[in-house]
Amino acid sequence: MPDFPWPVGSATGIGSLPGADIAEAQRIVMGELPALPHLAELPARGPGADMIGRTAGFLVELPVQLYAGRWQIASRPGKDLRHTADLLERDLDQLTEQADGFTGTLKIQAAGPWTLAASVDLPIGGRMLRDPGAVRDLTDSLAEGLRRHVADVRKRVPGATVLLQLDEPSLPSVLAGQVPTESGLSAYRKVDGPDAATRLRTVVEAAGAPVVLHCCAPETPLQVVRDARAAAVALDLSLLTDLDPVGEAIEAGLGIFAGAVATTGTSRPDAKKIAERVRTLWQRLGFPAARLPEQVVITPACGLAGATPRYARAVLEAVTEASRRISEV
Repeated sequence: MPDFPWPVGSATGIGSLPGADIAEAQRIVMGELPALPHLAELPARGPGADMIGRTAGFLVELPVQLYAGRWQIASRPGKDLRHTADLLERDLDQLTEQADGFTGTLKIQAAGPWTLAASVDLPIGGRMLRDPGAVRDLTDSLAEGLRRHVADVRKRVPGATVLLQLDEPSLPSVLAGQVPTESGLSAYRKVDGPDAATRLRTVVEAAGAPVVLHCCAPETPLQVVRDARAAAVALDLSLLTDLDPVGEAIEAGLGIFAGAVATTGTSRPDAKKIAERVRTLWQRLGFPAARLPEQVVITPACGLAGATPRYARAVLEAVTEASRRISEV
């Protein structure tokens, strides 16, 4: 079995939280997720704090701008990119301050190349996904940008083992040829699995840190994740329909970030039920109980940006308690 780059019995968040106070959000993350904290993301702050704009800010020599409410490749850096960089700098400053002396595993997040290609427009119109050359340039630019980002976080928190999460909610649609064109009357060409894995692997291999590929959409393409050489996959357990590919991925040594708690709600999540849900799935797959807390990290089903602050905090408390419970083999 591989040595996984997170502590046994870990829990973490996917990334996003409600509100606009980054100091408070990062304080909650550091307090409630001691085994595997992450850099907080607050999309409620608007453009530049959203998943696509935030990640586009990492691109090297490929500036973006907002045009008619969408992110688009630009001829030169402008105010939108400066605003994005300013938001990220504030976030990283809070992380630096609050993770001072931290020596565990620390997760950071960014959109993956396929979700970015399906979301960012070319200057002439249409998504970058329509042009394979543009996708290649985007991937290379993202790979270098994330390599620099990982290195920056490592300098800021020198005791941490950095883990990079690539968010790929659009990946199943890209593979199925279901990303609609601007008119909505047709869709972009589908990308085959090996090509998708090749582009992802470019980013994975450049990052300089282990990568978790997150996809909280139905039909997470586990073979593509494995071929991309990710260390783990993060998925929503409620969307699993076929357990065989999951079992094969676990057998092959892929870590599982098990999304086991709804992202919105009013009642406090039950940590005992969460732990039992994850343990039952593991037993159905037939793996030894001792491997469960090593190979599985418990998480919310997806980001918590749409939750109330109270519920979001309760979820983080619950996944941490559930991870402690599954460690008691």
